[in-house]
Amino acid sequence: DLAFTGNYAIQGNYNGYQVYDISNPAAPKLKTEYYCPASQSDVSVHRNLLFVSGEGNSGRVDCGGQGVQDTVSMERLRGIRIFDMTDIANPKYVANVQTCRGSHTHTVVEDPRDAANVYVYVSGSAGVRSPNELPGCLDGPVSDPNSARFRIEVIKIPVASPKDAAIVSSPRIFNDLVAPPQHGPPASDTVGRGARAAAAAARADAPPAGGRAGAGAGGGAARGGPNQCHDITVYPAIGLAGGACGGYGLLLDIRDVANPRRIDAVADSNFSYWHSATFSNDGSKVLFSDEWGGGSAPRCRSTDKYEWGANALFTIENGKMVHKSYYKMPAAQTSFENCVAHNGSLIPVPGREVMVQGWYQGGISVFDWTDVNHPFEIAFFDRGPMDSTRLISAGSWSVYWYNGHIVSSEIARGLDILDLLPSPALSRNEIDAANTVRFTELNAQGQPKLVWPPSFALPRAFLDQLERNSGMSAGGISSTRRSLAAAERKSGKARRDALSSLATKLNGDVNSANDKAKARMLADAVRDLAAVR
Repeated sequence: DLAFTGNYAIQGNYNGYQVYDISNPAAPKLKTEYYCPASQSDVSVHRNLLFVSGEGNSGRVDCGGQGVQDTVSMERLRGIRIFDMTDIANPKYVANVQTCRGSHTHTVVEDPRDAANVYVYVSGSAGVRSPNELPGCLDGPVSDPNSARFRIEVIKIPVASPKDAAIVSSPRIFNDLVAPPQHGPPASDTVGRGARAAAAAARADAPPAGGRAGAGAGGGAARGGPNQCHDITVYPAIGLAGGACGGYGLLLDIRDVANPRRIDAVADSNFSYWHSATFSNDGSKVLFSDEWGGGSAPRCRSTDKYEWGANALFTIENGKMVHKSYYKMPAAQTSFENCVAHNGSLIPVPGREVMVQGWYQGGISVFDWTDVNHPFEIAFFDRGPMDSTRLISAGSWSVYWYNGHIVSSEIARGLDILDLLPSPALSRNEIDAANTVRFTELNAQGQPKLVWPPSFALPRAFLDQLERNSGMSAGGISSTRRSLAAAERKSGKARRDALSSLATKLNGDVNSANDKAKARMLADAVRDLAAVR
């Protein structure tokens, strides 16, 4: 996986991590590589600190490559490694926090009321280690309140003294979860893409039909439901997190950062393994991905059901998740391409929910889910199979938008950096407005609220959207474009006066627009631009 800080992309791998300087995205340079074997070395950053996940039994506290041979050993690392990246070319391994099930993935969470500390939610999916190796690790059933299953771990790290990091709570967010419910009656396993058009039309007006129960669904019922999360995506600005947890998608209240609590849970008989979550920027919707087959299987063939290995889209209504639709990359792949929904992030296109997502050898898909009932693809990047004669592991493990570029972690080839191109579905102005959003750091599972600074690209992006959806009269759009161009040629007070006059006019025209919400965004964008001095 990837994390970003400043001009650097940090890429985890099973032998440690690499740091790339991407200040020139057309020619990224390897800055440093740190050898420290573990499974699977997912990475996150916070200021000068780097956190790295370790889950397998062979990881060592000293980063040695010889593994750990003993069943019980104090040399084993299963948990979170902490590095000081103040000198990014020479990172220092400063601490680790051991957990009972290790860390398959983890999530950095900032508490707005506690700047002195940063928190990490740990998701461990491996077996429980021996209490002789780590005291307190008990492999008990859901009825045992001391069981190391059915919980996550919350680590508190003092930013000024990361060596003092420690587990501060173990929230039991899985309590009372039983066999996941189904959305509808089971459907045939043989529904292929040939029936997709009819199925899509039916989905637009009816609840989704159920499909084959996955291993993470009905299979977990006898054990009391899921007992770990794969990924937890936090959105601190709205106080919510989305937990992708085996047979369930969970909605968590994280306003008390050290003590997250479950407020809703959903399941889907079409889903095998809930893998990751992404919120809409306004927090009214959430998307969950299904990593059917663990990322190693071909789940995008023409014979595979549309819902298998796809995304499920929900609205959030009064603290409850309501299922609306699915999205799966539309191009059928071969049997020699591992393909399933995996990691991605929002692209800050104003006024829309646009996401880029990795699909292993299915490549990269950029899609719009503003209308949660009708998501559609905007763009893609796909090399085809790594080997056209056999199935081998390759493709985009994860892909994220970062400061104007799309950065992908490619399993077999390393690092890809791409740019968006204009199309009828995405204008140059929309891309330019997205590129005004800048981060100082970005973590895969820590979702920032997107805020657009005033720019001429922003109202022009909204004008393009109003034109695309016939949300304003053609004459109004042309007139506004001319007024913006005239204002841009001015400077100082003359520019501000011209923009203020335009904002007043647009504000008065909102009620006559076909798309009043977008017309309001346009008027507000011009008003904010007029306030720039």
